[in-house]
Amino acid sequence: MRIIGVYHIKGGVGKTAAAVNLAFCAARDRYRTLLCDLDPQGAASFYLRIKPPRKLSGKKLLKAQKTVSRSIRATDFDYLDLLPSDFSFRNLDLLLDQNKKSREKLEAILTPLKDDYDLIFLDCPPNITLVSENVFNASDALLIPLIPTTLSVLTFEKLVQFFQEAGLDQRKLWPFFSMVEKRKRLHQQLLNDLPGQYQQLLESQIPFSADVEKMGLFREPVGVFRPRATAAQAYRTLWQECRRRFGLK
Repeated sequence: MRIIGVYHIKGGVGKTAAAVNLAFCAARDRYRTLLCDLDPQGAASFYLRIKPPRKLSGKKLLKAQKTVSRSIRATDFDYLDLLPSDFSFRNLDLLLDQNKKSREKLEAILTPLKDDYDLIFLDCPPNITLVSENVFNASDALLIPLIPTTLSVLTFEKLVQFFQEAGLDQRKLWPFFSMVEKRKRLHQQLLNDLPGQYQQLLESQIPFSADVEKMGLFREPVGVFRPRATAAQAYRTLWQECRRRFGLK
C-alpha cells in the first residue's frame, strides 16, 4: 500500500482538484484506491457527492479504528472509495495533541487498511500543523502543487526548510507545476528556471483551466465530464509519472 499526501502550506493552489483527479485516474487503472478528505472544508467530499455519516467526528476518528472502516463510503466509480470529511476535523490538531505519539497517529489509523487498498490519497488542509506532521510521517510521497509565482515558490521553500530542520526525508517532496498559464511572463520564466533547482520536481504540469473550476458544478472528476479536455489529459499524465516513480505495474 502506498500513501500519497497532496499538500501545500497555502490554499488555492489546486490541491483538492489534484487529489480527486489523481485518485480517479488510479481507480480507473484498477488500483484499489481510497481518498481521505482530511480538510474540514470537505471539498473533495463535495466533488464526489458524499456526505459524512452522522457518527463521524474528529474525536471518534482518532479513538477507534472501527470508526474509520465504518465511515468509508463507495463513490460512483469502481475501485474508488472515500473517507469523507467532517467539519469537526477543524479540531484535529487539538485532539492529536492529547494522544501519545501524536505525530504517528494517522499512520496507525491507516496501516490496518493495507489489505484493502493499493493506494491511499490524502487531501490535506493547508498550513503546517500537527495534522500536517502526521501526513508527513504517514506518506510515502507528498505531491506539492506549485503555482509558478513568487509566493508559491516561497512557501515551498519554507516547507523544504521545515523538512531540513525536522530531519525529515526530503525525497518525499514531489512538487509539480499547477494552475499554469504560459502566456504569463513570470509563469514562463519560473517554468524555465525552477527545474534546475529542484531535483524532485515532476515533469507533468496542470494548466489553469475552466474545466477544473467546473468540477464544483458537475461534482465529478474532469476526466468524467470532459475526458478529452487538456486538464483531464494533464492529470492522467501526472498520475502516470507518479506511477512510474513508485514502480507500480
